[in-house]
Amino acid sequence: MSSSTEPRRVTIHDVARSAGVSRQTVSRALNDKAEIDGSTKQRVLDAARELGYRPSRFARGLVRQDTTTIGLVVPDLLNPFFTEVASGALQAARARGWHVVVYDTADDVEQELATLRVIGSQVDAVVGYFSRSDEDLDRLTPGIPVVLIGREPRTPRFSGIGIDGEEGVREAIAHLVSRGHRRIGMLDHDRRPEASIRQTWFLRAAAEHGLAVAPGWIVRAAQTVDGGGAALASLLAAHPDVTAVFAFNDVIAIGALREARRFGLRVPAELAVIGFDGLALGTLVEPELSSVALDTRSLGVLAVEEAARLVTGAAEPGRLVVRAALHLRESA
Repeated sequence: MSSSTEPRRVTIHDVARSAGVSRQTVSRALNDKAEIDGSTKQRVLDAARELGYRPSRFARGLVRQDTTTIGLVVPDLLNPFFTEVASGALQAARARGWHVVVYDTADDVEQELATLRVIGSQVDAVVGYFSRSDEDLDRLTPGIPVVLIGREPRTPRFSGIGIDGEEGVREAIAHLVSRGHRRIGMLDHDRRPEASIRQTWFLRAAAEHGLAVAPGWIVRAAQTVDGGGAALASLLAAHPDVTAVFAFNDVIAIGALREARRFGLRVPAELAVIGFDGLALGTLVEPELSSVALDTRSLGVLAVEEAARLVTGAAEPGRLVVRAALHLRESA
């Protein structure tokens, strides 16, 4: 059954719009603060009563502190990439004296929906990763600033913090070709049925060097160390002549490094491995992982800074891009 027919909980933003005041003014009126005039307070109380607004116990605790709260939504805090992004967001929010409420959706669409259904009554802005369409997000976060990370917004109401790694992937493939590799495979993610944009970048870069990439040279992998290992094992079992692999992310690449050791392959002499993300974790494995690297913490910092501009009305929703570049270590 479609969730679009379900009644939506009235939020503090609804009351603010109805009364023609800011969220902070609603907070002050509902909590009987002295710094608000009587007519404005009454207008807010009337609007809240007409709309049937009831703040959650959680929201009331935050409202009394009269502070800004950001909701950070990530699909998997066990993945160090999202942990690094969250660290950047927390840093930026802490510098402003803001609260951050972190929601881990466990990469589950129903858990994401459950999060979105309650988030509107708890936060002033939402930043993070979502699998649902912009139309669903717009309906579930009415009037709340939204900043998407790693995804291009399709509605002008949302801001986006994108990742441009195409040039970095081109550098990676050019490096592998310069080392004599002509049979290069890829370990893509398996979270979505469609190929990732990173696979598109990989295929474009390979084509620039006249490299043919057989369909079987691209294997889907779960975004875990074990998933990367299983994907490499599958690739090499079917195509033992592959001499290099590019992985969707560093976690998958680290799994590939471990599996290469089990195969008795020397890295990079017999199999070169390049990841994507540039996680600090890549320096803790042996050999150290080469990666198309970006500043992961800056994704969180930029998202909170963009949310701040939207919350204060200092800017219209916009698009920012973090670029990735090849960082060579020992694995390629």
